[in-house]
Amino acid sequence: MRIIDATDHVLGRLSTNVAKMLLNGEDVIIINAEKSVITGNKYRIFETYMQKFKRGSVRKGPRFPRMPDRILRRTVRGMLPFYTPHGKNAYRRLKVYIGVPEGIDVSKAEKIEKAMYKKIKNKVTLSEVSRYLGAKF
Repeated sequence: MRIIDATDHVLGRLSTNVAKMLLNGEDVIIINAEKSVITGNKYRIFETYMQKFKRGSVRKGPRFPRMPDRILRRTVRGMLPFYTPHGKNAYRRLKVYIGVPEGIDVSKAEKIEKAMYKKIKNKVTLSEVSRYLGAKF
């Protein structure tokens, strides 16, 4: 089982690395999901996520999440072959949390160096995006 601290990780890079781990059969727990980063123009990111959120209807879908842990989980799902049995089993091995839950030891948390951002000026945290979408956490 791997515990990954998502603080200062770029969302897409983190998701690809986690998807590879899941497909290799590992259990992955991600903590501090709200502190992960999306790079780019702030207003364009907000527009894109709002379009994803408003797409579809309440009854028919597709439904896009508001909460940062669910957004990160959905991003990882997009990088897995979700509609195959292998992909669904891999997706079930992923757990994502806002903050740090009580039963998890923070000293064992890893950082993925490939997924860290280095000196990026234009960035938005996942908590800012989810608050823009209307999440209350």
